[in-house]
Amino acid sequence: MFKKFSAKDDIHSRTNVKSSVQRGLKLKLIEQFPKLENVIDEIIPKKGQLVVIKCTDKLSLYAMDNEVLFYQHFDDPFVPSLKLIHKFADCFPSVTVDRGAIKFILSGANIMCPGLTSKGAALPDENLPAGTVVAILAEGKETALAVGKLIMDTDEIKKVNKGIGIEVGTHLGDGLWSLEVE
Repeated sequence: MFKKFSAKDDIHSRTNVKSSVQRGLKLKLIEQFPKLENVIDEIIPKKGQLVVIKCTDKLSLYAMDNEVLFYQHFDDPFVPSLKLIHKFADCFPSVTVDRGAIKFILSGANIMCPGLTSKGAALPDENLPAGTVVAILAEGKETALAVGKLIMDTDEIKKVNKGIGIEVGTHLGDGLWSLEVE
């Protein structure tokens, strides 16, 4: 999604978010990611100014203090930025891919089921439904290398073990990672 993203060509407008809308946004984020409840005021402080950045293809970036926190495509679920996941890793569901998938993910490829079920990879014990936004970690690495959305639930990934398991939204080194919001 952000492979060829550039601030100059893809950003259309920036708008400050009203405090009432900001409160509603916090509630939606907590509903989607329940573990954020304890840290949501640290992520989006009450006195802070959240900015929504409208981009091409109905994409909205939510930024604070010159850093993108979340993005949303049209009315899809919110997707946290990698920088936010690196700060609050325990607040988001995650999966681990094997070492062989790293170079493909960093070049923007979606994640195939065998990369999630092979030796070195790990799926959570509890079933995550399709459409869940997950942080993607790599075997032997401590921080996430991508964020994506499950195409099928994790039990189905284990059972079928074929096809695309996760649609990658953003990864290390893409346009969102290197975006400087001013």
